[in-house]
Amino acid sequence: MNLKYLVLDEGSPLPLGATLTEHGVNFSLFSRHATSVVLVMFEHAGPKSPFIELFLDPKKNRTGDIWHCFIQGIGAGALYLYRADGPYLPEKGMRYNVHKALIDPYARALSDLSNWDINAAKAYNPEGPYSDLSFSYKDDIELNPRCIVINNDFDWQGDKPLNYPLRNSILYEAHVRGVTYNKNAKIKYPGTYRGMIEMIPYLKDLGITSLELLPIHEFNEKENDKINPRTGERLFNYWGYSTIAFFAPKGSYAFDKTPGGQVNEFKEMVREFHKAGIEIILDIVFNHTAEGNERGPTFSFRGLDNTIYYMLDGNKRYYKNYSGCGNTVNCNHPAIRSFILDCLHYWVVEMHVDGFRFDLGAILGRDQQGHLMENPPVLEQIAEDPVLRNTKIIAEAWDAGGAYQVGSFPGGRWAEWNDRYRDDVRKFWRGDKHEVRHLTTRISGSSDLYLRDGRKPFHSINFVTSHDGFTLRDLVSYEHKHNEENGEENRDGSNVNYSSNYGFEGPSTNQIIESVRERQTKNFFATLMISLGTPMILGGDEIGRTQYGNNNAYCQDNEISWYDWSLLETNADLYRFAKEMIAFRLRHQAFMRPEFFTGKDGNYNAIPDISWFDHEGNHPNWDDIDTLVALRLDGSKADILSDRDDNDFFIMFNASTKMIPFKISSLFDGKKWYRAIDTGMNSPDDIMPNGHEIMLDPQDSYLVKARSVVVLISK
Repeated sequence: MNLKYLVLDEGSPLPLGATLTEHGVNFSLFSRHATSVVLVMFEHAGPKSPFIELFLDPKKNRTGDIWHCFIQGIGAGALYLYRADGPYLPEKGMRYNVHKALIDPYARALSDLSNWDINAAKAYNPEGPYSDLSFSYKDDIELNPRCIVINNDFDWQGDKPLNYPLRNSILYEAHVRGVTYNKNAKIKYPGTYRGMIEMIPYLKDLGITSLELLPIHEFNEKENDKINPRTGERLFNYWGYSTIAFFAPKGSYAFDKTPGGQVNEFKEMVREFHKAGIEIILDIVFNHTAEGNERGPTFSFRGLDNTIYYMLDGNKRYYKNYSGCGNTVNCNHPAIRSFILDCLHYWVVEMHVDGFRFDLGAILGRDQQGHLMENPPVLEQIAEDPVLRNTKIIAEAWDAGGAYQVGSFPGGRWAEWNDRYRDDVRKFWRGDKHEVRHLTTRISGSSDLYLRDGRKPFHSINFVTSHDGFTLRDLVSYEHKHNEENGEENRDGSNVNYSSNYGFEGPSTNQIIESVRERQTKNFFATLMISLGTPMILGGDEIGRTQYGNNNAYCQDNEISWYDWSLLETNADLYRFAKEMIAFRLRHQAFMRPEFFTGKDGNYNAIPDISWFDHEGNHPNWDDIDTLVALRLDGSKADILSDRDDNDFFIMFNASTKMIPFKISSLFDGKKWYRAIDTGMNSPDDIMPNGHEIMLDPQDSYLVKARSVVVLISK
């Protein structure tokens, strides 16, 4: 591209971003308070690239708050940034700095970030007021990655988002790099979207329906400047919860390093997963950006319109920090609501994703002063948006500012990560006293949380483990977190894990301890799969992945976080159990009911939809019952939407340390009880393949081993 001959025309204010046309590229940028805007065009992506600055005429190239222009003769792969000038008045929230090169918030891709040290990019001004670091006269044009003009043409081969109903879904939370980067993964393209395509046969065999990816929106892993005290090596932002560009897939996750190659490679991944019948769900972080607080760098939003993009404190020099990461996005400002909806539309329409998990979603319910709203406009817009109507929307219904909205998240059709499920199931299987009542509520769909506002059981995203906390193997191996290698003296990460090591902290050669751990792992899997709600598995739990007791591995881009695929052979019995447990759930509508249980006979066959018993077959005394409980599910009309029947089930839970005989309910119509699952048995008897269940003899009682769950099926 010959920069000398670029001609800047008037252009159009819509759509925002860089839009490729037949004759050139239209550029459009929102900035209400800027007094001037400069479009910077680069010859190439390298740090010494020649560039030209094109000044936008506020009379010709501005419509309202939108600055725009059209450049003829350029195409896909063109590189650009912006500069914006205006008042630098931190006490009034204005932080314009013409010396800072700015990333387009609508950029579809960024050039290589590997040499961009976001900490070095901070504009250090030691003599500034209040040690304010946001202004300097140092030009950072050489430091910043470039925005890339993208051609959206792609052969989707007829692909569309799959959009499975939530109640028929099984989510698998994973990290693009972590899944495939270990050498024993034997992946040709490790750590990339293309490498994830190589994992499709494995995930298809496991049986999950939906892959939920940790953040893939462009972030800078080098923003973390901490050091691992054991190795002396630099730590990283591995998880990616620090977004730089919300429309741009992370370039380092792409094997294709051509300008914008990450966009096509991401699309290829989505298309191939859809061919295999697996959805793609994205973890998206609208609650804050990587610009941090007043000491953070200026590379995009802050330099374009600080008072609009962020919630500011009473002293507008400072930022409200409901995210715990230095700043909070002003999500319910009308301009930012439009930005969020435009972003979601892009990922659904252009990138074909099936859903989103909104990190610290409660922040999206705060007004511009930070107060929680009864009917937050952005949450209602997302829920009611016609383009997103079939898209999964899942909230982490809390934030770092004290908001906790599990069961009361506004906006209508939102699903929620149910941490009450996580904690209550953990406490029951640990053997805590008086947890049975809570367990029964959780496995029944958490009606205490979701019934009152008209939502359904599947709006509860049930999980025992997630990226944030112990893995399932560590949950049964450690009583305390071991985050020393995070460089924060083990202060980070939750201290409340409801875990147990069953006699020894960490790996053990004691077979008795190991036997208990294996059984408890299966108990968690079984409980998750037979609970009403939408189950989510933490990737790697099905093979016993460990993080060595680290319950906050956000900074560990190493063997702590990478999946160890040798465990697939070592823990083959666990993998088999998890795989069969997933298949068991998906075969039976009784565990995917669209409505809550009433506790009454809803099918006019004299049998309640669900009945609870103590181990002696009596109605439980909920004040006395501790670690033992049984339930009976009536399978008649289990799927009321299709008027289909399922089998009946009798399920026995024993979280005690003793073997306990349970009395079993009688069956009618000549049917018999068959053992489908018994976690107290060794593989392969712990779960029977479909059609190979074992008929009970006798039919009226069953001896349930210590710390075990047993599932009987009627035939």
